[in-house]
Amino acid sequence: MTRQIFTAEHDAFRESVRTFVEKEVTPHHERWEQDGVVDRAVWRAAGRQGLLGLAMPEEFGGGGSDDYRYSAVISEELARAGASGFAIPLHNDMIGPYLRTLATEEQKRRWLPGFCSGEIITAIAMTEPGAGSDLQGIRTTATDAGDHWVLNGSKTFISNGILADLVIVVARTTPEGGAKGLSLIVVERGTEGFERGRNLDKIGQKAQDTAELFFNDVRVPKSNLLGELHGGFGHLMTNLAQERLTIAVSAIATAEHVLELTTAYVKEREAFGRPLAKLQHIRFEIAEMATECAVTRAFLDRCITDHTAGGLDAVQASMAKWWATELQKRIADRCLQLHGGYGYMTEYPVSKAFTDGRIQTIYGGTTEIMKEIIGRSLLAD
Repeated sequence: MTRQIFTAEHDAFRESVRTFVEKEVTPHHERWEQDGVVDRAVWRAAGRQGLLGLAMPEEFGGGGSDDYRYSAVISEELARAGASGFAIPLHNDMIGPYLRTLATEEQKRRWLPGFCSGEIITAIAMTEPGAGSDLQGIRTTATDAGDHWVLNGSKTFISNGILADLVIVVARTTPEGGAKGLSLIVVERGTEGFERGRNLDKIGQKAQDTAELFFNDVRVPKSNLLGELHGGFGHLMTNLAQERLTIAVSAIATAEHVLELTTAYVKEREAFGRPLAKLQHIRFEIAEMATECAVTRAFLDRCITDHTAGGLDAVQASMAKWWATELQKRIADRCLQLHGGYGYMTEYPVSKAFTDGRIQTIYGGTTEIMKEIIGRSLLAD
């Protein structure tokens, strides 16, 4: 089925992204996985290529375009390459909107040029050892001390946690419980009392640095408050739809690519004297997966179109996120099975897709949380 959502400009952009990934990412990704982190140089290379800060104002070095389809192209091309370590979508689509819409003019002048050039790598610190998808359980505090905040607490599972130069920290700025009283405080690299723990050892996405962060009496200038005081929960809810859509875009692109690889494999691999593709069971498996991907792709392209036009809501994004990521998980598992013993070998891309993709149904809000959001909207009084 021919996709209808992209223009010739998007197609040309895709070619440039694909060339960039082939030259700057793929040759190094295996080493990055061994190191547990990508090279900072690739961030600067992406900045020179114009891949960072697509939606940021041109005066700060950004692309000046709020057309989400360009971001979708980057997510799809990284997924196609199995480049799970280079977190451009996190930087552009999940953290970028907070800086673009909430930062003061002074903050923009300080942070956005580096954001767009790749000199400043970003992270957002929400999850804590005792608070995951439930933001109301956050215990990290920012105490008002006159001309600065005093930040105390810890965060975990923070993507870009090792490399990040700028971390948006979700902290409680009042003792009031629940969702009220949360604020976004920006902590910069080198701030006294801000420490990084270990680079966490994960079962997948090995090249993506994921860290524990500790804040021990960290003095943060009042000028580093991002957005409204005590308005953090509302800010987070505003931007979560795009975050979840971005995860879904990566999920369907990965599922399609793994299916493509597996379709080629079963045509070549023989069992009982003939190609696997000659077996009816194999053909049925491929047919089922192809249909599931096609149906999901149609829904995701509609979500991309709606979001580009400003019409994607939290419920649609939750549907896209849980459905596409669960599909990705199923496709990777079934494709690995069709590879037999070879699928369990790390030299085959399907094994990496299997381990890299497992987190997709967890971060950005678990599948269970997505269903709760959808269910509440349908059954509200």
